[in-house]
Parts: sequence; C-alpha cells; structure tokens
Amino acid sequence: MHNLEDARMSQNLPLTIGTLHQAYAAGTKPEEVIEACYRRIDEVADPGIFLHQIPLETAISDARALGPFDPVNKPLWGVPFAIKDNVDAKGAPTTAACPAYEYDAGEDAFAVAALRNAGAILIGKTNLDQFATGLVGVRTPYPVPKNAIDPEIVPGGSSSGSGVAVAHGMVSFSIGTDTAGSGRVPAALNNIVGLKPSLGALSNAGVVPACLSLDTLSIFALTVEDAYAAFRAAAVFNPNDAYAREFSFPPLGGPSPMFKVGIPDQKTREFCGDAIQSGAFDTALEDLKSLGAEITEIDFTPFYETAQMLYGGVWVAERYTVIQDLLASNPDAVHPVTREVVEVAKRFDAADTFRSFYKLQEFKRQLLPIINSVDMLCVPTIPTFFTVTDLEKDPIGPNSKLGTYTNFVNLMDLCGIAVPTKRRSDARPGSVTLLAPAGQDEKVAAVAAQLHEMSGATLGATGWALPKRDAGPPQPGTSEIALAVVGAHMSGLPLNHELTRLGGRFLKACKTAASYKLFALPGGPPVRPGMLFDAEGAAIDLEVWALPANKFGEFIQGVPRPLGIGTLVLDDESEVKGFLCEAHAVQQAEDVTRFGGWRAYLGHQSSEQLKTKESSHA
Repeated sequence: MHNLEDARMSQNLPLTIGTLHQAYAAGTKPEEVIEACYRRIDEVADPGIFLHQIPLETAISDARALGPFDPVNKPLWGVPFAIKDNVDAKGAPTTAACPAYEYDAGEDAFAVAALRNAGAILIGKTNLDQFATGLVGVRTPYPVPKNAIDPEIVPGGSSSGSGVAVAHGMVSFSIGTDTAGSGRVPAALNNIVGLKPSLGALSNAGVVPACLSLDTLSIFALTVEDAYAAFRAAAVFNPNDAYAREFSFPPLGGPSPMFKVGIPDQKTREFCGDAIQSGAFDTALEDLKSLGAEITEIDFTPFYETAQMLYGGVWVAERYTVIQDLLASNPDAVHPVTREVVEVAKRFDAADTFRSFYKLQEFKRQLLPIINSVDMLCVPTIPTFFTVTDLEKDPIGPNSKLGTYTNFVNLMDLCGIAVPTKRRSDARPGSVTLLAPAGQDEKVAAVAAQLHEMSGATLGATGWALPKRDAGPPQPGTSEIALAVVGAHMSGLPLNHELTRLGGRFLKACKTAASYKLFALPGGPPVRPGMLFDAEGAAIDLEVWALPANKFGEFIQGVPRPLGIGTLVLDDESEVKGFLCEAHAVQQAEDVTRFGGWRAYLGHQSSEQLKTKESSHA
C-alpha cells in the first residue's frame, strides 16, 4: 500500500486472522496494519484500556523482522495482540495494576514467547482488576476501562482491558488470565469470544499468580477460530513449569451430528431476576438443539456449592501469598476492595486447608458421573448485567453474582469457551459458555463456532460482520488417524463414547462407494453391523472421526471378532481406515443394505417395534 486510499483500507480492515492473512497475501504490509491498530487506540481514546503501549517504532520493527509472509510456519504472522499486565513482556513493566508492585520483566512469559514465535506482534499491556482479583473490571487504581458496548455497564474483570481492546478491534486477540472467570465474564459483557483453556495447557511461567494451582492464561478474540488458533500457537508444553500438562490439540473441526448437553435445570438456574437474560439463554438452547444437541437438565446445586469454595474457602490464601509482603509493608498500595477480599485468608489455618481439599474431592466424586454423562455443559456466561453505579454502591455483591456460572470451573478442572449468541431482546449481547473435562478444548470450540455463526452478531463493538467459515470438511491433524465408523460407534449411538473417551473428534458424515453390503450381526446388545465389500452392493452412510494416533492401538484392542479395521473406499474415491467384517460372520446375519445405513435400519426397527406394541394393545 503506497497511497492514502490504501492506508484507509488498512485502517478499516477487520482484524480477524483470516482477513489479515488474505490482505497480506495480496500485498498489504504488516507495519501498515500495526499503524492502523495504534490509530484505533487513539480514536477510542480510553486511557483505561492500556497500562503500557509498546512504542510504535518497536512494534513496526517487530513487523518488519517477520520476513516473507509464511502463515504455515508462522500461523499468527503479522497478527497484532495485547496481554494483560500481570503477564511479562521483555523490556516492559509488569504492574498487576499496582504501581508499588511494578517491576521490569527481563524476558517474555513463556506463552508470550510462543505467540511471538508464531508471528504475532505485541501492541501493549492492558488494565485489570488489581492482582487479577475480581470479575468487574473496576478494581484498579488506574482509570477504569469503559465497556466497549455500553459505558454504563462494567467492562468485566479481571481481564478488563484485554477484553475491551479486542471488542474495539484494536488487536486481533489478547491474553487474559482466568481463575474464577476472568477469561469469560469480559467476553460476555463485550460481545466477544473468551477461551478458557484446560489447566496447564498454557504455561504460567512469567505470569503473576493469583491462585497458582487454579490459574490459566486465557484468549479473547473476535471469533472462535481466531481464539483457537492463538490458543494452539501458545499451547507449547513447558517442562520447567511444575503446573504444565502435556496435551495434544487438533485443528478446529465441526461438532458431531448428535451430542448431549447438560444445562442447569429450571429450579437451579440463576438470573438475578433478569427475565430477558433467561429468555436469551432459552434461545441459545434452541440453537444448540438445531445443531443436533440433546438437552439434559441437571441439578446445579453441587456446582454452586463447589463455587463457594473459591472465595469463601482456603483458595483465597493463594492470593494472599502473592501480596503478603506488600500488605505487611505498604497496605495502602493495595486497592481497598482487593485488600478486603484477600485478607480473608487470615481466618484460615492449615487444618482448614486439608478440610477444603477433602471437601473438594467429595464434590469431584459426586459431580464426575454427571459430567461424564454428557458431552459438554452449557451455562449462561453471566446471570445478568451490572452497571458501574451498581459497583459503586456494592463493591462485593455484584462481583460474586457475576461468578455464578464461572467460579466452579477451574476447581472442577474443566475447559470452557464463552461465545456470543443471538442478541437479547433489549439488544444487549447474548453469551453462553460451553464446558467439558480437561483436554477437550477443541470439542467445545467446534460447537461454539457453530453457535457464533448462528448468532447473527457483529464482532465486538466494531460493527464488522462475522466472516463466513470455510465450508470444506475438517481434516485429521498430523498426530491423528481418520477412522470411518458405520454402526454403534456413530454419534448418538451406544459405543460412540469409546471414541470420545480416547479424544476422538467428528470430521464428517459421508457415504462409501456403491460397492458395500451392510448386515445386522446376530448377538448383542448392542446390536452391531458388519460391512463387506461387494461389487453388487450400495453406498452406505458412515461417519469419519479423527482419533489420536497414540490412542489408535488402545481402540483396536476393544474391537471384537468378527469385526476388524480395513481400508474403505468413499463415494469421492478417497480411502480411509474403517470397520469391515469377516465374510463367514454374515451367513446368519440379516442383510440390511437396502436401508442405506445403520441409523436408518435402527429407525426402521424402532418403527416396527412400535407397530407391534400398538397392535398388541388393540
């Protein structure tokens, strides 16, 4: 770009990763995009968002140092981002929103270094609830960031500046932290995506801790795809981080055609009297159903009881360890509300700590069967909205209510993603959070991406339209094996859990070439199909799943005779590993090829059984 019109185009360019990379491929220079980011910061003119900006000259120098456009080896090439100011960046101060705590970081936090290595360009460090203690975003000695959608509403905390910066389109994504919901609540309040990873997936090295055993970095972005891309780039295992865990996260796929979603039942839903928020949640549930979700209502009382332990129990002592010396030497340096919250730790002793551990373990044992009975949970991200005036009147109560659906998540070792849904009837943003056990980040993100697409919402406060998703079918990752299933392992059927338990993810529904026969084998339950190659056969419905390569052997161990894994030919002439049957086993089996697939056959069987039952009562 070499003229004024090109500069204006750069300034108005949506900062989604796909859009940026299209522009770069067409000749846009990353330094021009970086200059546009700084202009947007100036235009918004909110001094509460950034506590420290990287000098423009430094950011441009970083952009020029990227080398030739290379989105393969650098998936975040030329993508601007910001970080919460409890995360270290080399050469920049870290304050955790407390001037007396400030220090200059000698090196990047581990995850920040990973993002830079992936080609991302740091723009600045953002405001927060001091020491990441709060969900409101107003507990800071600096100017309070204004909510990007409505300045009368709190911006959400503790990652307030990170959420608002993304919502205004100042950066493509930002890093927050999340202990009690700080990576989700600002997303709901600012109409953006908030990805809260599995604990340990992103290294906390170089991050000022809040509750070290429960902390995770989080990702804010305008789209699910961008949040997940940044997450994967940052999810590099750090063997020197005692709390790091080694996961393998596949590329973002699509949700399976049928899946179970647990939600709070009618008695245990909490909206603080906000009927509009309740209606927005019901609308989101209808959208989930249209994606193939089977909704199961759950008594959420044990989840809420678990949540009470985070601030009402000994975990607040972890926060105390971080600022204990500062409280002793200079208590006035700590925000009065933060001090009030953290000093609760003085009430507890070592015996209380062990009692709390035991109690949490009991909750986990009680809730684990419930969590495992569904594919994921869906909750409102927030129960209602609160204004800045509400917090001036009551600094504690509204904060606690904002954590209704977030405070239990890290205690229960769940991953999650907050995603915009259809706007409320009063035009405020809608949002739900999808939750699943640790390691299943891709599964909830895949459903979230579909929900976001159905929302019709624009991106944050920018007015930019949600980009259309790539229509091509998802592909297996480099550490996955594609596996075709034709029977009880298909989504919604009795053995599908054998795939999902091992980290399998749905890729696509398709058909075989027209050269297979399908049989209902004797025995069961569950009744199983057997498929044979036969030139006089037909096209058979199937699903293709991606299974982690290191779990493939474990899966095959559970495949009984006469079934085995062979190579199937699909209707597009491609080949995939999948279930086949030994020829001798079909001699006593029913040929069900005419139904075109196992699910259709089961539907026919159910219909016949219903007819028989009705005739017996006639």
